Amino acid sequence: MSVFPRRRIGVGILGCGNVGSALVGLLEEQRSAIAGRTGMELDVVRVAVRRALRDRGAALADGVLTTDAASVVNDPEVDVVVELIGGVEPARELIAAALGLGKPVVTGNKELLAGHGADLYAAADAAGVDLLFEAAVGGGIPLIRSLRESLAAEPVRRVMGIVNGTTNYILSQMTEHGAGYQDALAEAQSLGFAERDPTADVEGFDAAAKASIIATVAFGVRVPAAGVYREGISGISAADIAHARRLGYVVKLLAIAERVGPVEDKPELAVRVHPAMVPMGHPLASVRDSFNAVFVEGDAVGELMLYGRGAGGRPTASAVLGDLVDAAGNRCRGTWTPIGDLGEAVVCPIGHLESEYYINMEVLDRPGVLAAVAGVFGRHGVSIRSMEQEGLGQQARLVFITHQAAERGVQATLGDLRQMESVRGTPALLRVVGYSS
Repeated sequence: MSVFPRRRIGVGILGCGNVGSALVGLLEEQRSAIAGRTGMELDVVRVAVRRALRDRGAALADGVLTTDAASVVNDPEVDVVVELIGGVEPARELIAAALGLGKPVVTGNKELLAGHGADLYAAADAAGVDLLFEAAVGGGIPLIRSLRESLAAEPVRRVMGIVNGTTNYILSQMTEHGAGYQDALAEAQSLGFAERDPTADVEGFDAAAKASIIATVAFGVRVPAAGVYREGISGISAADIAHARRLGYVVKLLAIAERVGPVEDKPELAVRVHPAMVPMGHPLASVRDSFNAVFVEGDAVGELMLYGRGAGGRPTASAVLGDLVDAAGNRCRGTWTPIGDLGEAVVCPIGHLESEYYINMEVLDRPGVLAAVAGVFGRHGVSIRSMEQEGLGQQARLVFITHQAAERGVQATLGDLRQMESVRGTPALLRVVGYSS
């Protein structure tokens, strides 16, 4: 690829919503600083939108807006394409077209990368141009760049983090103010932290897509979103939160990608999203409200944590702008930052993992029930570390913390408990996490 001689870089943006309009504003604010540090003038020359008449809250010159996204990609004045429309199509087609034309692409599209990232990374490397996606995970937190560059030679053991601000806000309200799940969700919606339909956030789909991307980058292997185990927070009760806190834990929705098998050949990974009890002394326990944080554990570097705003127009636009500056600079130098060859991974099913567990259940308060319940645990090889009993009139609440146990044994235990006539309702389960040993 020949060296790109121009220092003026034409930027084409696909989508000008919350993040796109914030990006346009940041580009204008930082124009002089970027030019002074890099020698590049980044000019927004084309912006594709669905409805041209809508107020974008961003100052754009006449003739910049268009409703024809393909024309932005094909415009010879556009040197770098920024994709912010979201979804799979037409975003995938537009990004592939830009890469095919030898134009670097910056995107924040986690859904697309989680499902089709491997193909797009290969297309970018084949074209010798950048495909950068810092904003796809963690908003303004520089996680992807850290994993791709600073930790490229680090044998990463585990990446574990809070990567969804909506659920963290809800759980923070439940923890700090004793709110029930529905009340905390309603407050999050009223403040704009949660969508009218919050399913993608509260059921873990958003976090699972991010976990897929994190695992792919951290371990250099293909981990599609379909390989990520997922649970949301809609089943978490105020009682679970209160019991966790009394026992010295905070409940968080975590995305976890960890190495559980060999490093060479096909590494065995566990990639999952689920609510978990985090010890109060762990750095992630203090991450509140809509903030995100990711904890990285490596063989050589030890423990690192990246923390910041995981969403919002300006924080996310800041991550996009950082990628844009990198892509433009590489374009001028005739180089790019490859994702590298992605290997195959064995993704370990959740049933093969081990953890400590919190189990909360209501039972009839009569002689022999506790012994019968304990017998079910023992039958499946699940050892009880601690137990609390709370009277509830003619019923009682039993709260267990297990020793390290196999997931399949715990699930078999729950299955048998649900069949017992003395057990009322469905027992609640939370996994307990801490530092890697």
